[in-house]
Amino acid sequence: MNKRELVFLLEEQSAAALLEALLPRFLDASITCTFIPFEGKQDLDKRLEKRLRYYLNPEARFLVLRDQDSFPDCRDLKARLWDKCVTAGRAATTRVRIACTELETFYLADLPAVERALACRIVATLPPKARSKFQAPDQLGSPSRELHALTKGLYQKVDGSRRIATELDLANTRSPSFSNLLRGIQQLEAELLALPT
Repeated sequence: MNKRELVFLLEEQSAAALLEALLPRFLDASITCTFIPFEGKQDLDKRLEKRLRYYLNPEARFLVLRDQDSFPDCRDLKARLWDKCVTAGRAATTRVRIACTELETFYLADLPAVERALACRIVATLPPKARSKFQAPDQLGSPSRELHALTKGLYQKVDGSRRIATELDLANTRSPSFSNLLRGIQQLEAELLALPT
């Protein structure tokens, strides 16, 4: 078992598809990644504590990723998930990240990446007024619906996430929740690389 293991506890399969394609672009190759997608947010909320508590690798680091969806305050949601990490005894080795409001927010923050990944035209067809709402996509009410409409149905959650991840600009800060996700992964990567071999 590789001691340098980064475990992702995810709301659904589309988040795993995103990370599987995204992580090889920047994560140190000596780190083993394990993806544990749940069957939606209720399943994650219900089973998270147990999965953390009984995970076999004592050196593993964990990142929990969940959509905010209609939850009123992402900070409250993060605190609730964090409490489960504390109860499981994994607070020191875990980061919790919330996609505000959905995973698709990350993609709407980088429309040129969506165009390249899905071979479609979006930016040139948007009137200037419509473009402005994508400057702060974390504030959008239903990013998945917006993305589906913009791509005229070309975006499908799992395959679209995988394809768009290969094109996303990692330095793009239009979605603070995407930047926070990357920062959390990099913090855990540093901790794992500091472990004695």
